[in-house]
Amino acid sequence: MKKYLLSILLISLQMVTFGQNSEYFTKTDIHYYHDSINHADAYKQERCVLDVYYPMEKEKFPTLVWFHGGGLTSGNKYIPEALKNKGIAIVAVNYRFYPKIEAPAYIEDAAAAVAWVFNNIESLGGDSSLIFVSGHSAGGYLTSMIGLDKKWLEVYQIDANRIAGLIPFSGHAITHFTIRKERGIPGTQAIVDEFAPLYYVRPDAPPLLLITGDRELELLGRYEENAYLMRMMKLTGHTQTKLFELDGYGHNMTEPAFPLLIREIERISEYKN
Repeated sequence: MKKYLLSILLISLQMVTFGQNSEYFTKTDIHYYHDSINHADAYKQERCVLDVYYPMEKEKFPTLVWFHGGGLTSGNKYIPEALKNKGIAIVAVNYRFYPKIEAPAYIEDAAAAVAWVFNNIESLGGDSSLIFVSGHSAGGYLTSMIGLDKKWLEVYQIDANRIAGLIPFSGHAITHFTIRKERGIPGTQAIVDEFAPLYYVRPDAPPLLLITGDRELELLGRYEENAYLMRMMKLTGHTQTKLFELDGYGHNMTEPAFPLLIREIERISEYKN
């Protein structure tokens, strides 16, 4: 699944977005855990916050929850410039890091942030049936974990199948290398267990768009992991799994992937409407 450079260029030139003329507002550093939880944990108080960038003159807009990368050990929330002024809301999330915490704390944070969006986006004008989840690298891993393993969102009485679409960028499909590091397992030893998205293939999952860099330039076996996830999702009966491999791009492949993400949001939003 190679040679997506020309098609991405054409998508960028032809893409029709939801509402480029809207004015946008950003709310920053919103705590997504309840105050009682934050006050009992200084690290949660510090890290478990999100920013919301949303169109002010538009109703029923789609929302993208965006998780940054950094190996579950570093990084910071940001609103990707390529996703601004596209008629959608973007929720950028901070979460806690190893070694201050260990698995599954960062997965719990990701689920809590997505639950906050489900419970609050309509008060800003958004459509809770059009919540998409994406992220790069570690953020892609968190995307797949909370979208495929339903137990994380069930804590908040939210069915993961309510997510309109999962769009991980270069995310692990096997158990994350930081979790393996926590256990003393080398990064070249593949593990598929309860902390692997591959463990939770199921036919009823939300639409899944997997995007990676070139298999010869990617981090370790990241393309091959995603290719296996795609194959197993299809074999289990999931009909809306796709995989794009971005020819000529390595692990930091976000910029050419953003037009594909927007196109997927548009496709699903038009179908739902």
